[in-house]
Amino acid sequence: MYTALAPLISAAFLTSIAAALPAPTRTLEERAVTASVVISQGTVVGSVIGGVENYGGIPFAEPPTGNLRLKPPQRLNSTLGTFDATGIGPSCPQMFFSTKGDLITSVLGDLINTPLLQTVTGQTEDCLTMRVQRPSGTTSNSKLPVFFWIFGGGFELGSPQMYDASSLIANGVKQGKPFIFAAVNYRVGGFGFLAGKEILADGASNLGLLDQRMGLEWVQDNIAAFGGDPDKVTIWGESAGAISVFDQMALYGGQNTYKGKKLFRGAIMNSGSMIPTDPVDCDRCQDIYDTVVREAGCSGVTDTLACLRSADYKTFLNAVNSVPGILSYNSVALSYLPRPDGVILPESPDLLVASGQYAAVPMIIGDQEDEGTIFSLFQSNITTTDQLVDYIWKIFFPAVERDDVVGLVNTYDASITAGSPFNTGIFNAVYPQFKRLAAILGDMVFTLTRRTFLQSALAVNPNVPSWSYLASYDYGTPILGTFHASDILQVFYGILPNYASKAIQSYYISFLYTLDPNNGTSSDIQKWPQWKENRQLMQFWNNKSNLLADNFRAASQQYIIANSKKFLI
Repeated sequence: MYTALAPLISAAFLTSIAAALPAPTRTLEERAVTASVVISQGTVVGSVIGGVENYGGIPFAEPPTGNLRLKPPQRLNSTLGTFDATGIGPSCPQMFFSTKGDLITSVLGDLINTPLLQTVTGQTEDCLTMRVQRPSGTTSNSKLPVFFWIFGGGFELGSPQMYDASSLIANGVKQGKPFIFAAVNYRVGGFGFLAGKEILADGASNLGLLDQRMGLEWVQDNIAAFGGDPDKVTIWGESAGAISVFDQMALYGGQNTYKGKKLFRGAIMNSGSMIPTDPVDCDRCQDIYDTVVREAGCSGVTDTLACLRSADYKTFLNAVNSVPGILSYNSVALSYLPRPDGVILPESPDLLVASGQYAAVPMIIGDQEDEGTIFSLFQSNITTTDQLVDYIWKIFFPAVERDDVVGLVNTYDASITAGSPFNTGIFNAVYPQFKRLAAILGDMVFTLTRRTFLQSALAVNPNVPSWSYLASYDYGTPILGTFHASDILQVFYGILPNYASKAIQSYYISFLYTLDPNNGTSSDIQKWPQWKENRQLMQFWNNKSNLLADNFRAASQQYIIANSKKFLI
């Protein structure tokens, strides 16, 4: 198993991401150039490199340590004085992989000691900070629109450190559309998304979402000093960040105002939207909580939550990381993710959309064509349809009848020529059920869920515009295809200076400025119709784009919708 997968992951995935995160060559003179911004709490001093000012690690909340661990964020009210923001800031404690798992997970522990996941440094609980980047020469009178970035990572890992927006900002300046980029740091893993009845009773659920919300409030209070316009904020995220974007739209049943003003006016979701989920006190949530309590040495005490808060950092970190992680056999059956708690998320996200309990703003939403391939690399023991059914049933939906899962699996072609990576014939079948499992996981978490979200949103808010896409620009990549998170290479970093990166960045920047991706784009970029017009996607290839009917795998989608009350993560 190691021999088959290690070269694949290291060469096709980790190396490509490593290329996306180059460390810029900086001379001593460049490192010495600084700029400063005066905000209400002090003066923040940033670095200036290549025409972009960077201000990293600006605190917006009290350190969530000690008695504030596993508590909602507390706004920082103390002064900063003159604050050194020339670095990239801290990262919150990470869950790179489960500390208990199978051989592949253990192997990945060595493999991912390379850029992708190990790019973050300075892990600390005192991590609730903002990173702001802007074009050099921006002043407090510039009133530029603002991208508010929420990083992805399966709600287990990630940091603003991993996302340098310099190339995006330079592109905006080149187009005559300069903007501010603000990235929020939020708690992940068991630090930010621990669940269980004790968590619910204490009001300690969905802490990572509350961190993000406080970051949005910080932008409203401070971004004008950086030259940003707080009335022109677009929230944007990828993967868990995209799911978080929708969750911010749905927070408190759609309440997105602060001091009488809207926190954002537009949304972009790359690979993620609503995820139908069990509540905070569900059975699987309680199992995870009880495991964390046991691993932290808190079993048998009267107040287990107080015990977790008082545990030393390493003990607590190892305890919350002792449950299955996304880089494991359990895959996207996530141990930690936002869950309905009756207040912060009043109901499962799909129900909030259907009832119109979300902030309906213009939005762009789409997926990579092969979202599920990466998450299906760990299950090579699945060689038959019955084993595939049992895996999905036991790992994802143990509370439903097995026949319900049989019905789902039967909507997917069992042929070796079908499945994901799509349109690759007999190739890429790493194990007999790989392509079929990849198709199912990609659809249920990302691709078909996106379509269902758009349908529900259109039904309750028919006049709110939306645009949708399918990215196929990595077609032909062995095993992975256009894999989950490959848009970070093309869209965010524009590593390949081709039509796809040019077009998507242009669409996004135009959307930031006008809430329409078509306004201001060059004549050589195809007009992108709203999704409601003909239910079409913009399909992106390396050197072209085309419109694609959003009706593929319709039988699978209808089955998922019919069983939506059962298929809860």
